[in-house]
Amino acid sequence: MNENVIKAALLGFGTVGTGVYKVLKNQEKEMSAKIGCKVEIKKILVRNIDKAAAKIEDASLLTSQWDEIINDPEIEIVIELMGGINPAKEYILSALKAGKHVVSANKDLIAVHGHELLDAAHESKVDFLFEAAVAGGIPIIRPLKQCLAGNHMTEVMGIVNGTTNFILTKMTQDGMEFKDALALATELGYAEADPTADIEGLDAGRKVAILASVAFNSRVVFDDVYIEGITKITAKDIKYAKEMGCDIKLLGVAKNTEEGIEAYVCPMLIPSSHPLASVNDSYNAVFVNGDAVENAMFYGRGAGELPTASAVVGDLFDIARNIKADCCGRIGCTCYKELPVKKMADTYNRYFMRLIVEDRCGVLAEMTAVFAKYGVSVAQIIQKAFRAEGSAEVVVITAKVREGDFRTAMEELSGRSSVRKVSSMLRVYGE
Repeated sequence: MNENVIKAALLGFGTVGTGVYKVLKNQEKEMSAKIGCKVEIKKILVRNIDKAAAKIEDASLLTSQWDEIINDPEIEIVIELMGGINPAKEYILSALKAGKHVVSANKDLIAVHGHELLDAAHESKVDFLFEAAVAGGIPIIRPLKQCLAGNHMTEVMGIVNGTTNFILTKMTQDGMEFKDALALATELGYAEADPTADIEGLDAGRKVAILASVAFNSRVVFDDVYIEGITKITAKDIKYAKEMGCDIKLLGVAKNTEEGIEAYVCPMLIPSSHPLASVNDSYNAVFVNGDAVENAMFYGRGAGELPTASAVVGDLFDIARNIKADCCGRIGCTCYKELPVKKMADTYNRYFMRLIVEDRCGVLAEMTAVFAKYGVSVAQIIQKAFRAEGSAEVVVITAKVREGDFRTAMEELSGRSSVRKVSSMLRVYGE
């Protein structure tokens, strides 16, 4: 075995797998100088060898048999890019237990079973790295675990789904309605044929679970994250938000409070002056706050063949350096705390709402009386003309209030005869 060559195997040869292969080819000449050795792909696990052969120079690398990888002592690193829970989980666990290092981009798996995988890596004294599982090519997992380890992190939030950000950008800049912006995103390849995971916030929710766990050193799983998607956002919501000095973004938010961790994904109004408001199209950005660093933002491509491959290869090179230095397994699971995760009803936010009400004297006073009953303070209010005779449209932004109290107030208000429809109800980021 050439001690200056480390052999790896790819599991999956789709968009990201192909990107990893390309990046490694591009790095061949400088790799030894950069990391002290070469990393070579020895095997690529695929379902359809004939289909995959068209994308590669040397088809002998391809296999459909996992046994050829797990039983090969020369293969030291397994790169899992299959996605999904099974068989990815089975393959990763067996690789770790066999003493092979693993790199993964599998947010679905890590958001649910990350603890089990990290424990298996610890027991075998090998590395399990997953930088590409969150925000594509943007470095965020390693900075949180290493560069920012001297901080007590209080918040990590951001735009972590490029598809929804593209849709909302088109709705904001071109006045599109949601269905038209989604159709364009599908046509341009930003949205999958089944966009549910993106537009319903599930993809972002998995990333928030991972980010919160890493940032706050306490385990947060996917089921802990409250999730709302963007399917109900209208061009009118965006227009009125602009009038109030805000943009609407699908935000993943995790906060470390004295009462516990808050973790949620939902469309939110964010002040147009905030750095995240200028993150458009398919770009991602993650905003962090720590007691020492204060505020920092990480910005870039959150998906795609080469950006995601960049993060995967970064992990691969890190492991290669560790192997050469005989110091693998240095940084494993960092969830040494057991902090509670708050219910959404116990979180505090500001709220934006659009209501259709009777157009008569006393209606606004009636509304504010109901709000006051539950401790909801109105910060901004705009009355708009409405085409239906005898009706008016009211747009309200509240001060910060406990969500459970706000929802109780809205239930009572919705039951009043003077309120004909609650058109929209969105959270507002910030104080």
